[in-house]
Amino acid sequence: MFGKRTTVQLPPAKGKPEKQSESASAPAGSSKPAPGVSEKQDQFNELKQRLHRKLVEQIDMTRMVGDENELRAQVRDIVEKLCEAENTLLNFNERQRLISEVLDETFGLGPLEVLLADQTISDILINGPKQIYVERGGRVERTDVKFRDNGHLMHVIDKIVSQVGRRCDETSPMVDARLPDGSRVNAVIPPLAIDGPSMSIRRFGADPLTWDDYIRFKSCTPEIRDFLQACVLAHLNIIILGGTGSGKTTLLNNLSSFIPPEDRIVTMEDAAELRLRQPHVVRLESRPPNIEGKGQISIRDLLINSLRMRPDRIVVGECRGAETLDMLQAMNTGHDGSLTTIHANSARDAVQRVETMVMMAGFELPLRAIRQQFASAIHLLVQAQRLSGGPRKIVSVTEVQGMEGDTITMQDIFKFEQRGMTSGGKAWGEIVATGLRPGFLERLKSSGCNIDPDMFERRVLVRDDVD
Repeated sequence: MFGKRTTVQLPPAKGKPEKQSESASAPAGSSKPAPGVSEKQDQFNELKQRLHRKLVEQIDMTRMVGDENELRAQVRDIVEKLCEAENTLLNFNERQRLISEVLDETFGLGPLEVLLADQTISDILINGPKQIYVERGGRVERTDVKFRDNGHLMHVIDKIVSQVGRRCDETSPMVDARLPDGSRVNAVIPPLAIDGPSMSIRRFGADPLTWDDYIRFKSCTPEIRDFLQACVLAHLNIIILGGTGSGKTTLLNNLSSFIPPEDRIVTMEDAAELRLRQPHVVRLESRPPNIEGKGQISIRDLLINSLRMRPDRIVVGECRGAETLDMLQAMNTGHDGSLTTIHANSARDAVQRVETMVMMAGFELPLRAIRQQFASAIHLLVQAQRLSGGPRKIVSVTEVQGMEGDTITMQDIFKFEQRGMTSGGKAWGEIVATGLRPGFLERLKSSGCNIDPDMFERRVLVRDDVD
């Protein structure tokens, strides 16, 4: 309170445990907090809430002008004065930490800001307000970051989804959204989430992976990169497949970098994640139904409309339903060079999954007709996979050759062969050329792509290091 001296002993900063005497320390191996830590945290949270409430009462953010850095500086001055008025016994570092967290609540996403600032984190997994995990280097670990309560976490979720014109409430308890940097967000709230709001954030790093990074990490080889570049330039239709977290979207971004700058590209996504570098790009995003259950615009609606937009290339972030039929038809009717991703565990599984999704369109198409559409439309399947221990690799590049009877025939051009596990539990192996040449090699050459036929000779292209 103003004029009243308040004593608050802050808990130790994250990552810097407070020193304790031997008598006060917890037994070895105990995960229980030291006595008083919870009480200190409660006092700290109460003080932070009080400062935030007073800040909201004093200023109207809608009337403040300037960029975010200027606004942050103005608000910081106000918070410092409020902190002085509280007359708390805080040292300089403690006060700066308190002010920083109040600013994060005002301008950012509260407790998530410290995780979003860490570029080594690839995923943030929130299981209720008190349980937050992150993925670093392919390994999931629990953090000591927490939200105050369910209401605090709900406030952050609302802040994220409202920025992209979506909502998350009891009538619509599941939502897909994105952060300003393109990171993918999925949230599920009660009554569907039993133990409190749940949210997952798939990070997009400040420095996205490039083909040089793929080669440096031995996720692919220069031969595979050059071959895929030639396939994109020659307007081949490509499907990227893989499981969750295998790097499909990152690979799609990098494949799209080979599209010439003069091509008109139309992209369609549920939540806009693609970062195309070309100048002539039209980005479309689906829309969920409103509170009355009306106004939904699906990927299929966007895809049908995109055919009237004179695209040179169509890029669908992910095919997961009836839009797959329209994608195949577009590829078969003059929109060569299109790209998309699907969830599948192998090239053969990808064919079966496409068949299933085409049937979801509601047309009674014979299975043979669907397979003929697939064999005619798709030229190449590129599989990304996350292996044991965390490494992500391009594990196969497969050509779709055509039909033999009722069966779609395919052949691997390049593939990854796992040879074992390191002592650290990491899968290792070799990326090899199978010795088979693609049937569309002449098409690549006629498109001006100088492909060296020797790259397809059977040999080991790269071998992982072994412990």
